[in-house]
Parts: sequence; C-alpha cells; structure tokens
Amino acid sequence: MKLPFLNVELEVGSKYLTTDLRDSSGILGDHDALQTRMAADGYLLLRGLHDRDHVLSTRRHILEKLSERGMLDAGAPLADGIFNPGYDEEPTSGAMGNIELTRLPSFRQVVEGRPIINFFEHFLGGNVLTYDHKWLRTVGTGAGSTIHCDVVYMGRGTHNLYTCWTPIGDISLDMGPLVLCLGSHRFDKVTQGYGQADVDRDLIEGHFSNDPIELVDKFGGRWATTEFQAGDTIIFCINLMHASLINTSNKVRISADVRHQLASEPVDERWVGDNPIRHYAWQAPGVQHEPLEESRRRWDI
Repeated sequence: MKLPFLNVELEVGSKYLTTDLRDSSGILGDHDALQTRMAADGYLLLRGLHDRDHVLSTRRHILEKLSERGMLDAGAPLADGIFNPGYDEEPTSGAMGNIELTRLPSFRQVVEGRPIINFFEHFLGGNVLTYDHKWLRTVGTGAGSTIHCDVVYMGRGTHNLYTCWTPIGDISLDMGPLVLCLGSHRFDKVTQGYGQADVDRDLIEGHFSNDPIELVDKFGGRWATTEFQAGDTIIFCINLMHASLINTSNKVRISADVRHQLASEPVDERWVGDNPIRHYAWQAPGVQHEPLEESRRRWDI
C-alpha cells in the first residue's frame, strides 16, 4: 500500500513509512513512564481519551458551518462530510480561515475539556495553560501540509510546550492524517540551526523540507502515521518533525492542534490574549520570505 506525501508516494512497511505508532494509553496514570516515553519517542498516542459521542457531536456542528460555507457537497448526507469539488477556495483552511469555528462551545469543550487538562496537569505536574489561539484544520481533497517543527512558529516562550493533535471524527489513512518523523526531535544539527529560527523575526518560509525521502536518507528516522478514531489524541514536543499526508478521499478531514504548557513558564505572546497578534510579520501582505534553499545553506543543513 502506498500513501501520497507531498511530492512522493511512500510504501507502507518500507524504510520510509510505517503505520505502527506506539499506544501510550496503558501508562496514562504513570507520570514517570509518560515522561520517559515522551523523551524517547517525542510523542504520546492516547486512544479514547475524549468521549467519542461528544467529539462526533462537535464534528457535526463544524460540518454544519462548512456546509453553509459551501465546502461540502450539498447532495450528500451532512454526516458524510463529502468535499465539494467545486469549492472556490483553497482545499485546506487552517488557523485564520476557521477562527470563528474555534469559538464553538462544543469545540472548546473538546480541546479545553477536563480529559486533556487533567492529562497535562498530571504529565507536567502543575497548573497548565493552553494558547488562546486554536488551530482548526478543515482539509479537502488533494490537500496536505508541509514538513516542519512547531518551534519556529511558537518558540518565544517555554520549549516545554506540547502540541495536542485531535481528530474531530474518524480519520482513515486516505484522509491525510498526521505523520510524524520518528526520532527527529533528536536531530541535533537540525535543532541547532532550523530549530533556532523564528518565522516572524527571520522571515523564513517555515517548513524544513519538501521531500520526506530526503529527510530520512540524510538525517535518519522514519515517517509514521496511523488511522485515528474520534476520541483519540496524539501529543508531541515542539522539536518533532511532522506534516500530514495528502487527503485522497472525497471527505473533508477535520482536526485540531492545540498547545499546552505549564502556566508558570514563559509563554509566546503571539498566541495568547483576547485577540492574539499571531504571525504579525511572517503572514503580513507582500512579505518576502527567505527561500528555503538559502535558509538551509545558512544553517549548513
């Protein structure tokens, strides 16, 4: 089985791609084991952390809004979430396009609810905060995301910051799920170059590579993904390389990525407050980004 990833197709079970992600649900109550596994793997997959029915209800609320927007096939049942191939905008809509949807009470109850807050209070050992800005992805047919680490987008506060990626509904392999590069949080040369950048300060492109094969061949690791069910979540550190596969299904893939940290540690000012400033320079109209090839030459990677 081959899965499309940016400009290539990767064979499942090859040196480049596996669908075997380690499930950490069995150690959910063991603080030390969770910390050890996060340090080793860079991620924690937690099956069934959220109430499935509540996540599916949230998905329906979002689909209703997407239908009003024209993103869904009006002739198909709403619950199927079929993408409208005639949709006249980009097939993926992320942070800015979905800000209003992130204010839905049902969405907030998932991404800020007690299950995830309880987890982080246990995992981090104190009171936690989550960024006020939330990222909600509604990804249509043909879309995917690039290879990057979160640190270049939100590294001005603590680096003890975690991304919580939550599928809003069941996500099969053909819907373009999250894909992680195993072991990439220990790519020291990448962390010491690219990982020190800031997109608003340096005006780099943001992603690290356009080629998933090149990353494995040059630095090591292996890409890994899985099928997700409503109620699952996966948490990873800000130096772990990740992306998403291409959505080749006829459905809209809905997912959220939300950040959590200890409340006592420094926070990146771009993502908190009643009206976060977000990427004030990197996404400014007419801004010229340093070409990726030039950035990588400068970092000697």
